Amino acid sequence: MAQPVQTMLDVALACHREGRLEEAETLYRRVLEGEPENADCLHLLGMAVFQSGDAETAAAMIRRAVALNPRAASYHSNLGNVLYHQGYARDAAASFLQALRINPALPEVCVNLGNVFQAAREFGSAAEWYEQAIAMNPAIPEAHKHLGDALLNLERLELARGAYERALALRPEYVDAMTELGTVLRASGDLEGARRSLRRAREMEPEHATAGFREALVCLLLGEFAAGWELYEERWGSPDHATPMRAYPQPFWQGEGLGSGGLLLWREQGVGDEIMFAGMMPEVVKTGSRCVLECDARLQPLFARSFPGVEVTSEPDVALNPAWEIGAQLPTGSLPRLFRKERSAFASGGFAYLKADPAKTAECRRRYGEGLLRVGVAWRSTNAKTGRSRSIALETLRPLFGQPGTRWISLQYGDLDELQEEVGVAEVPVAVDPCVDQLASLDDFAAQIAALDLVITIDNTTAHLAGALGVPVWVLLPFAPDWRWMAEGGSSLWYASMRLFRQPKRGDWEDVVRETAGALAGVVAAR
Repeated sequence: MAQPVQTMLDVALACHREGRLEEAETLYRRVLEGEPENADCLHLLGMAVFQSGDAETAAAMIRRAVALNPRAASYHSNLGNVLYHQGYARDAAASFLQALRINPALPEVCVNLGNVFQAAREFGSAAEWYEQAIAMNPAIPEAHKHLGDALLNLERLELARGAYERALALRPEYVDAMTELGTVLRASGDLEGARRSLRRAREMEPEHATAGFREALVCLLLGEFAAGWELYEERWGSPDHATPMRAYPQPFWQGEGLGSGGLLLWREQGVGDEIMFAGMMPEVVKTGSRCVLECDARLQPLFARSFPGVEVTSEPDVALNPAWEIGAQLPTGSLPRLFRKERSAFASGGFAYLKADPAKTAECRRRYGEGLLRVGVAWRSTNAKTGRSRSIALETLRPLFGQPGTRWISLQYGDLDELQEEVGVAEVPVAVDPCVDQLASLDDFAAQIAALDLVITIDNTTAHLAGALGVPVWVLLPFAPDWRWMAEGGSSLWYASMRLFRQPKRGDWEDVVRETAGALAGVVAAR
C-alpha cells in the first residue's frame, strides 16, 4: 500500500476510535477510491456505517471484506455482531463460529455466541459458551454476568449468585449485575438482601428503571405498599414490563372528582391483572367521576354486568376519540398507588365484585350435578417467564382426587382434546367440560367457576377470577411467589375468599399437595 493511502487509513481509524464517525467514513471512502479492494478499509467502513445506524449497508460491506480476505477472524466476528443486531441469529452464530475456527482464542466471540443462545432461550448452551470464554479470560465481567443470567434461567440460584458476585468483583459499579444479584436473592427468599442490592443498583444509576421496578416488587412482597407503589411506576421503563405506555394527551388522574370529561382507565398486563385491578372500581366510582373502563374484549360482558355505573369498552385508544370526551386517564395498574397505600386500605376491597351470568351458572350446575362437593382444578401456566415454576404436573395432584364425596371439574385452559388426553394419561377423575372454552369466553369461564363449591388452582387467571367472584379458592404457590401474594401468610389481601398454600422450599410441590389434601379432607368431613 502506498504511504499516503496508509496514512489516510491511519487517520481515518483514529477518527473512528474517537467517535468522529462522519470524518472516518469520508476518509475510508477516499481510501477505497484508490484501492476499492482494500479489505481492511471495507471492514472498518462497514463498522463505522453500522455505528451510524445503517446495519444493512454495513453487513454488505463487511461481507465484501470477508470475500476478499476470508481468513480474517475479526471480519467474521464483526459481521456476526451486525447480523445479530439485525435479528439474523442463525447467520450471526455461523459467523461467530467461523471466527473461532480461524482463531479459537477469542473469548469475546464466545460471549457473543452465548448471547445468541441466551436470546433463543437455550440456556444450557449459552452457559457453556460463557464458561468457555471465562476459561480463556476470567477477567471479562460481561462473561460472568451473562453466565449468571443463563444459570438463573436454569434455576441454579447459588451458581448464578456466584457468577454475579464475580462480575461485581471485577467491576463494582456493574449496575446490571447488581440488579440481577437482587433478582437471585429474591428468588432465594432473601428479600432484605434483594432490596439492598436493588437499592444499591439505583444508587449507582438512579434512572435504572429495571432496578426500580424490581425493588418495587420486593417492597410489595414485604407489605411496604406506599414505597412499593411509588417505585411500581418505574415499570414503564423496564423490559420486564410487557405493556407499553400510551402517549395520551389527557393528564394522569390523581384521584380527584372530575367536574367535566370522563375518566379513562386503560388496561395493562394480562387478563388476571385486569381482574385484580378492577377490584378498585367501586372506589373509583365513589369519586363521582364518569368512568370509562377499557378491557380485554373477552372481559367486556363480565365487567359490564359487574360494574353497572361504569362505561365498559374494548375499543382501543378511547382517549383519542373525541366522542368519548375523556378528561383524564390512568393505567389500571396505577390505581393501587391511589387506593392501596397501606394494608388497612385493603379492607374496603376483597369482597366479590364480579357477577357471573346467572343463567349460564345454573346450566353449569345442572351439568355438574348436586350432592357432591364440586371442585374445579387448574394446574398449568404457559407464561414464558414464570410458567414452569408455577405449574404442577397433574399426576402430582393425585392425592387430592381420592377424597370421597367430590366431583372434579377441569378449569385448565387449552385444547380440549389434549386436556382430555392429559387427564387420561394421568388417570385422575377430572371431567373436561366441552361446553366451556376458558380462553375464548371468559364470561362462560366465570359462570363455570361460579357453579363450583371450591377451586384449587396454581397462580393463574383462574385464581383471580375465582377470587373476584367470591368463590372459595385455594392457590398453590411456588417458593418465590409473585409479588401480589406477598412473602408469607395463608390469606390474600386482594380476595377475601382465597386461601394460599406455599412451597416450604423450592420445587417442593409434594408438601403443598399434602397440606392441601388435608385441608380438603376437613372440608369434606364438615359437609
